[in-house]
Amino acid sequence: MRVVIAGGHGKIALRLERHLAARGDTAVGLIRNPDQADALRAAGATPIVCDLEHADVDEVAAHLRDADAVVFAAGAGPGSGAARKDTVDRAAAALLADAATRAGVHRYLLVSSMGVDTPPAAGTDDVWAAYLRAKRAAEDDLRDRDLTWTVLRPGRLTDDEPTRQVTLTRHAGRGAISRADVALVLAALLDEPRTAGATLELVSGPTPIADAIRATIS
Repeated sequence: MRVVIAGGHGKIALRLERHLAARGDTAVGLIRNPDQADALRAAGATPIVCDLEHADVDEVAAHLRDADAVVFAAGAGPGSGAARKDTVDRAAAALLADAATRAGVHRYLLVSSMGVDTPPAAGTDDVWAAYLRAKRAAEDDLRDRDLTWTVLRPGRLTDDEPTRQVTLTRHAGRGAISRADVALVLAALLDEPRTAGATLELVSGPTPIADAIRATIS
């Protein structure tokens, strides 16, 4: 499988790239900063410099040729303002979907966030509210597309070691999940197209990943 990952230098993306490379898949990471290329190579991935905030659909589609799937794991990141939450977390996700359609790539995984189902409460930090709105808009955009998409909403992210045991369901409740386990779940979702059209919340739990994914399609 050839998988193109937007946000290829992110903490989840690097873990996913290592896992895909270790199992014999080809991981390609889209990055904005060329200085990040060596880190992707060390993870076993092929880096491609492509700034999704400024690229057009033809440029991105060219990078997706021969891909079997795309994963949107990009984010504006800590310290960015509300405007970049929209240009990265929403607009770049939509651009990747446009490019996937043009390139004939049907499988699309979107890393979203828990908490997007309800509007931000009054008094919510403006940047956090913009992030939640952008993630929800990216999800809504996908639902109108003819793609084999799956939305994954992780809980609070940690850098703990993977447990390979999770709770994966439409409504998981509050909780934490390691970035390593998120990466393993993404890889497993790539192997299970029957999760298409599902929006799944993910936190740590008692169920092995393979069993948790099977339960979502049973």
